[in-house]
Amino acid sequence: MSWTPSREDFDRYMLPNYSPQRVIPVRGEGSRLWDQQGREYIDFAGGIAVNGLGHCHPKLVEALREQSEKVWHLANVYTNEPALRLAKSLVEKTFADRVFLCSSGGEANEAALKLARRYAHDTAGAHKDRIVSFRQSFHGRTFFTVSVGGQPKYSQGFGPVPGGIVHGEYNDLATARELINDDTCAVIVEPMQGEGGVTPATPEFLEGLRQLCDDHAALLIFDEVQCGVGRTGELYAYMRYGVVPDILTSAKALGGGFPIGAMMTTEEIARVFVVGTHGSTYGGNPLGSAVALAAVEEISRPEVLAGVAERSARFRQHLEALNETYGCFREIRGMGLLLGAEFNASFGERGRDVLAASIDEGLMLLVAGPNVLRFAPSLVISPEEIDEGMARLDRALSTLTG
Repeated sequence: MSWTPSREDFDRYMLPNYSPQRVIPVRGEGSRLWDQQGREYIDFAGGIAVNGLGHCHPKLVEALREQSEKVWHLANVYTNEPALRLAKSLVEKTFADRVFLCSSGGEANEAALKLARRYAHDTAGAHKDRIVSFRQSFHGRTFFTVSVGGQPKYSQGFGPVPGGIVHGEYNDLATARELINDDTCAVIVEPMQGEGGVTPATPEFLEGLRQLCDDHAALLIFDEVQCGVGRTGELYAYMRYGVVPDILTSAKALGGGFPIGAMMTTEEIARVFVVGTHGSTYGGNPLGSAVALAAVEEISRPEVLAGVAERSARFRQHLEALNETYGCFREIRGMGLLLGAEFNASFGERGRDVLAASIDEGLMLLVAGPNVLRFAPSLVISPEEIDEGMARLDRALSTLTG
């Protein structure tokens, strides 16, 4: 069948729950993409923090190629070598004793929340079912995870939400203290909110949540789907804070572009997920596990993690310079290579206007709400590509302010 799809075909064949840009990328290498017309773009979006090693990284391509010639998928009544190698690597590199593999961050958080409730049920009783989350948080698109997430727009219109879920203010320990009690089974928090505006947690907030969970025999869940796997300059953000959760969820950059997620926890908590309590058809898929292992091993190299801080500083310098020129940002925040630049009142909610103008200049980036530009590039993007991408952003901003 000889047919070249166009952007208009999205509107014809796909559900209208997305509104993609007009260009269709067809090829990628490192931190650059090319569209159907052969036009080149610098990628500051990273597939929403997914492409931690950029596009078509040689080690990921080789891992996928090798595994594709062996076995692609097995029913979960069997195990496989790539899944076991990946689980072993994650255990050796983190606090965790046990790993559950799945297909996405939403699945990982679903598993974490179910595990927390099951553990509380089995150890304390059915009354201990309260889940504490925080406003502006995002934990996935399943019905359970959008209900736990702190953005009502994602759960409105879908009927009654699950009970036992309450929301406090992020980085406000006083509101958390009011909500966490002896009926709380779990507190779930992003060490850095991504979709909610690229806002890092304060050390005092995470330390306080850890203490409150200990005081009330509740489990602390860190959602590191977006901020994990090298994004902050540590393999996982909890290592940067020195606060160890009971359960950690991971996805996005874990597979470097191949769909995979993981939920990690301790031996004591894992024991309640006996045979039949939870599952995932594609969880531990040999193809995904092989690619994820290659991604984890490459990203965890000291020189890759150390390079994140250097690149982050370069991004910040450019953003500060743009702010001096255009006076457009109220705050530049984030950690490592997950950065947010919030527009001030004079620039307003023009995030999507900037995205469209940037595409015209050959730059791909993100928003986190209508008034925050979000940067989540490859962890190994070159300094020259940062400089060139920021020059393109400069030109885009000039078209909106001239």
